[in-house]
Amino acid sequence: MPKRRPLLRATAELLNAANGLRPLAREGYPTIPVFAFGWPTSELSPLYMAGSMLDAVRRGIRGDFGGPRGRIALALTAVSWAVLYLIHRRNVAAQPHFEDPLREALGADYQEIAEKAKSTRRRYIGVPPNEIVRRRYVEKAGTVHYGPLRVNRADIWRRADLPRDGKAPVLLQVPGGAWAIGMRKPQAYPLLSHLADHGWICVSIDYRVSPRNTWPDHIVDVKRALAWIKEHIAEYGGDPDFVAITRGSAGGPLSARAALTADDPTLQPGFEDADTSVVAAVPIYGRYDWVSAKGNGRKEFIAFLQKFVVKKPIAQNRQLYVDASPLHRLRADAPPFFILHGQDDSIIPVPEGREFADALKDVSTSPVVYAEIPHAQHAFDFYYGSPRAHYTAQAVEEFLSWVMATRKTAAGNQVEAG
Repeated sequence: MPKRRPLLRATAELLNAANGLRPLAREGYPTIPVFAFGWPTSELSPLYMAGSMLDAVRRGIRGDFGGPRGRIALALTAVSWAVLYLIHRRNVAAQPHFEDPLREALGADYQEIAEKAKSTRRRYIGVPPNEIVRRRYVEKAGTVHYGPLRVNRADIWRRADLPRDGKAPVLLQVPGGAWAIGMRKPQAYPLLSHLADHGWICVSIDYRVSPRNTWPDHIVDVKRALAWIKEHIAEYGGDPDFVAITRGSAGGPLSARAALTADDPTLQPGFEDADTSVVAAVPIYGRYDWVSAKGNGRKEFIAFLQKFVVKKPIAQNRQLYVDASPLHRLRADAPPFFILHGQDDSIIPVPEGREFADALKDVSTSPVVYAEIPHAQHAFDFYYGSPRAHYTAQAVEEFLSWVMATRKTAAGNQVEAG
């Protein structure tokens, strides 16, 4: 029978809970395991705590908590439960940190303006406000091909009862994965299901990834997906004139890059004349500067780009890295942006989002909203059961609905003026 070490196990549980409360490392390669263990603990602490309690009962029955060491182990385990409870209460209280930045940037009445667009969608498709979320693909296979390559696949999320002439607003989801994974499943499910249930069409793509493929293949595929949406989404009930883009991690800068380089022929080989513009962008916890090596994790990030993604040294190819950086492609006519980042992100530190938002605000004539979420780790919007995933979905819908309503108002004013 293997030797039981209840004190060692209890210490490990307490350290893991503490890591969920606040990352134990913020620099260098240790941030990777810190994220891997801290991510589920920080977002699904009630489930983690319930599992720990059930296992503690099992171990208590077999006598693991007898004697001085066992009692200390039980006390440490109880402390870890208290930490997990604190994490959950903190997460539940995070909603104002999503809403307040929207109110500050868009105005105190942003929710009333957004509600006009949301109410119109609900009335059009007959969606009761509290209907259970469900997901429906367009085809039984759940996929379409947006380009000639095998990897150019996309899931289309839509209500089964959405009319084919529905003129539904469209959101393109560009998955993350360090430019090396890029899998559309199971990323952003809370956001995609929320929007689809409320009458949106969401398109979630795969794209070419490294090291097999080399930059700019990644962004070319994102552009190709946008071109496909503009040409074909009306067949599924979508509005090609209202296409927004989002996603986090590597998908964050890809989304931002696409939004800032609309119709750039250098990124659209073979489809140079296609419309690849978007009405809004929502990049989340991304790295937007591919040039600077100053800051936590930046030296490792540049080394990763040189070896696996761009595959060229930055010293001799600096302009290539500059062109790939959303931070260096800012423009006054950028569409509205809603940038989100977690303060406790151990993979991509929060200054990345903060600096990009500040720089874009200085240049863009469109609204730029920046939400910095206290205590949030990387990928804080990933899980269905996470309060922050729920708040993210709500906030993104509010922002995009505000964009939709203000565009319609502006178009109406132009008609009247004409």
